[in-house]
Amino acid sequence: MADPIIVKPALETRGLTIRFGGHVAVNDVSCGFAPGTLTAIVGPNGAGKTTYFNLISGQLRASAGQVLVDGQDVTNLPASARTRRGLGRAFQLTNLFPQLSALENVRLAVQSSAAAGWSMLTVWNSRRDLIEKAEAVLERVRLSDKRHVTPAALSHGDQRKLEVALLIAMEPTVFMFDEPTAGMSVDEVPTILDLIQDIKRQGHATVLLVEHKMDVVRSLADRIVVLHNGALVADGEPASVIASPIVQEAYLGVEVSHA
Repeated sequence: MADPIIVKPALETRGLTIRFGGHVAVNDVSCGFAPGTLTAIVGPNGAGKTTYFNLISGQLRASAGQVLVDGQDVTNLPASARTRRGLGRAFQLTNLFPQLSALENVRLAVQSSAAAGWSMLTVWNSRRDLIEKAEAVLERVRLSDKRHVTPAALSHGDQRKLEVALLIAMEPTVFMFDEPTAGMSVDEVPTILDLIQDIKRQGHATVLLVEHKMDVVRSLADRIVVLHNGALVADGEPASVIASPIVQEAYLGVEVSHA
């Protein structure tokens, strides 16, 4: 019998912990995330989900533990350096350049990914390949017809799509989405979910998703990780995790008999 193939995690946390005074917001969380998988991170309000994301992406510094990207310790690196290592993060609130057009926003992400510098005009005008790549990304997220519109003039749903476009343009190995459907209308949600599914279908990216809507989690996730009071309390295949007593009680608010 052949030896099983061991897949090295694209992203891993080991004993990740952060304390704010006497409060432990994330408590000794160890978890690995393999390439080609989509993991939903769920839990009640205040469970530590966004704080865990902030520790991974470098917005917060851990009190203890490690963050590893492709086996390399990035715990002491700032957020910008982690981005260059392949971590891509979308936030609950859109994080865009408000005075630039949709195309210019994506163009800057393309330039950054290509290490082509940050010139507003010279690089842009002299590198047709970068322009074409930015245009292709906008088409992928269905914003080609709004390429010259600034984020402030876009609907909330289109702003979310543009932020996904910036992530795609950066070509990360790990995509992190923090409640990507928050504040969106019912009509806008399917487009964002289709984009995340498309990223997942590529087969090589690692996707992490914080999401409250369980129908979204069921439709997208290969795996669910549950945080409660900052600790990891469940981890596994969606159906079994959702059916577990601790999730029924802690997350769904359902009292389960332990008799």
